[in-house]
Amino acid sequence: MGIGKKTKNIGEIAEGKTKEAAGKAVGNESLEGKGKTQKTKGRVKQVIEKGKDTFKH
Repeated sequence: MGIGKKTKNIGEIAEGKTKEAAGKAVGNESLEGKGKTQKTKGRVKQVIEKGKDTFKH
C-alpha cells in the first residue's frame, strides 16, 4: 500500500473517531453516526489496499 493512501485512510479513521466522540459528548446522534460511517469507510479502504498489496506480491 502506498504511504500516501495509508496515511489518508488512517486520517479518515481518526477524523471519524473524533466526530463520533464529539457527537457522543454533545448528544448529537447525527454527528455520531457520521463519525461511525467515516471511520468504517476508512477501515474498508485500508483493507482493500492491503488486499491489493497481497495480490501484487
